[in-house]
Amino acid sequence: MRRRQALGGAVLAVLLAAAVLGMVRAGQPAPRQDPVRSVAVGLRCPSCQGESVADSRSPIAAGMRQVVADQLARGRDPDDIRLWFVQRYGEEVLADPPVRGSGLLLWVVPALALVGAGYAAVRTLRPRARAAPAPAPAEPAPSDAAARRAWRAGSLGLVAVVVAVAVAAAGVRDGSTEGGEPPDPAAVAVLLARDMEQQSRFDAAAELYRQALRTRPDDGVRLRLGFALVRAGDTAGAEREARQVLARVPDSPDALLVLGLAQRQSDRAQAEVTLRRFLTAAPDHPAAAEIRRLLP
Repeated sequence: MRRRQALGGAVLAVLLAAAVLGMVRAGQPAPRQDPVRSVAVGLRCPSCQGESVADSRSPIAAGMRQVVADQLARGRDPDDIRLWFVQRYGEEVLADPPVRGSGLLLWVVPALALVGAGYAAVRTLRPRARAAPAPAPAEPAPSDAAARRAWRAGSLGLVAVVVAVAVAAAGVRDGSTEGGEPPDPAAVAVLLARDMEQQSRFDAAAELYRQALRTRPDDGVRLRLGFALVRAGDTAGAEREARQVLARVPDSPDALLVLGLAQRQSDRAQAEVTLRRFLTAAPDHPAAAEIRRLLP
């Protein structure tokens, strides 16, 4: 009996110590750090495997850090910035998305195991009342059987904790957790590039469009890259991108527009020919009126 009491006390002490340690660690203030990094560390890099936006060196992560810095400079709260990213890319952009589904096992099962083990320890350590002598034979006291059942329940709970943590860890390693895969890197890069263009950061936008093209070879993205290069002053690069599209779609209005605008820096006569082809192919294009004003 004393061995059982000692074992129960040891188990209860270990569980309580672990709980106290967890609460102490959770309550400790986080070390002061750069405000941009403190937000970026909670965002997942879409083009990286298991890296946060704070640690990744990819152009997409650099663009996301720039967005964070811009919004902080405008006085936005870090929670509002995270919400902005969630609204744009979904909850998968968060490094720690809200716990739901099977992820709740990591919280529910340990709590149940702690309750079960504590109950077992209390039942085992509680002193038994001495039975008064009775004139008739009495049935055996059920306390021993109850204690054994409680210990089995606590043991099963502890095993369940180990299994749940192992399954969750395996899910994190292979990317199959409820949080899902990160957002589509190409889509994120395009949206970030548009944000950069609105801020007249055309070089940064062009780099993001190039990043998107690496994972999604799309003519629409290539033409947006061409427009960004024209605005950044890289007319040779813009002309190269436009000709790649025209090789596949000879009458593409947007490709003709990019090519004509790029040629205006090097060959105005050829640029006029190209831009007139553009007006013929798309007379109602949103840029048509502006191009007519440019032409003699």
